[in-house]
Amino acid sequence: MIETIVFDIGETITRDDRYWASWADWLDVPRHTLSALVGAVVARGQDNAEALRLVRPGIDVAAEYQAREAAGRGEYLDESDLYHDVRPALSALHELGARLVIAGNQTPRAGELLRGLGLPADLIVTSGEWGVAKPQPEFFERVLEVAQAAPSATLYVGDHPANDIFPAKAAGLRAALIRRGPWGHLWADAAEVVKAADWRIDSLTELTAVLGG
Repeated sequence: MIETIVFDIGETITRDDRYWASWADWLDVPRHTLSALVGAVVARGQDNAEALRLVRPGIDVAAEYQAREAAGRGEYLDESDLYHDVRPALSALHELGARLVIAGNQTPRAGELLRGLGLPADLIVTSGEWGVAKPQPEFFERVLEVAQAAPSATLYVGDHPANDIFPAKAAGLRAALIRRGPWGHLWADAAEVVKAADWRIDSLTELTAVLGG
């Protein structure tokens, strides 16, 4: 019986279109170029940030992030950045009595912006606010603290096998991979993902059917 559902953020709750487009504009490269490089590093199994280092070798990503913020070209999220099924799914799950948490690898600023959207979630928090990021076990320890449910009654939903599915299962949680974003689409049918994931879904609305499973 699932009591709490915890959602990843990027490419689970929010689309990454704006994120990568803004980086491309800041680094003065065509958006398609950076998008293609993101796909290349995903196929290699590397972190997405490696795409920025391919565009600008030696880049200090944190320093550039601060420079963008100082220039008024920093992070921004609004309703258009949410996937279309987010509000309907969260509302339906909330009505069914599930505790809903949104927790992923994002900055404190992203957490502020998400909370400003008024989503029907009990808690929205980011790795930047916790001071620990996926796939570190400590992140999932924090997840279980805020889940207020046993590991076997807590479901983590995300698109990234190495950051979401595998470490969630290692922590004793249930896990669902969503076919969304480059990681979700590319790796959803990999044998190790099929074996590890309790569910593989195409939409968050499918979670209403597995809530009691």
